[in-house]
Amino acid sequence: MAAWEDLKRDCLNCRGCALWETRTNVVFGDGARDAEILLIGEGPGQREDEQGVPFVGPAGQLLDDMLAMIGLDRTKVYITNTVKCRPPQNRDPLNVEQEACLGWLRSQTALLRPKIIVCLGRIAAKEIIREDFRITAEHGQWFQRNGVHMTAIYHPSALLRDVSKRPETFEDLKSIQAHVRAICQRTKI
Repeated sequence: MAAWEDLKRDCLNCRGCALWETRTNVVFGDGARDAEILLIGEGPGQREDEQGVPFVGPAGQLLDDMLAMIGLDRTKVYITNTVKCRPPQNRDPLNVEQEACLGWLRSQTALLRPKIIVCLGRIAAKEIIREDFRITAEHGQWFQRNGVHMTAIYHPSALLRDVSKRPETFEDLKSIQAHVRAICQRTKI
């Protein structure tokens, strides 16, 4: 676990892009550091910036409910974002900001060695799965790279804004549950 602590310490001191100037806290990640499931969002919001923990606002409460529906919780997964500092006014992260944080995300992924990656929203999916990923057309589809199974679902904040997407997201969650049961050896749901 020393590698995790070293990585986190270095990340907390990052000044790789201009977001460090406006952040309250770096939002490194949260959850089990031996999780087989990695959830990746786009970037911290206001509450996350205040607390230094990902997905603690209304979208985070919905994410917790979504995980509970399929027998998961934050003790069984690891949650992080493509960028570790809050973009002003919750705007989408700029490419330069994502590039500055990519090394942190790669290092977290290398330490974790997940079997499943779930991208929360289009920004994470475009960063992780494929640059031209289309969330409305491809959510819930599975991809594989280097033995890691990857999918993307609508971001919980999108589901708060548009409840009509919730039924298809429930189907995506059931697919995630089936993959966890089939692929993950330590994660029992």
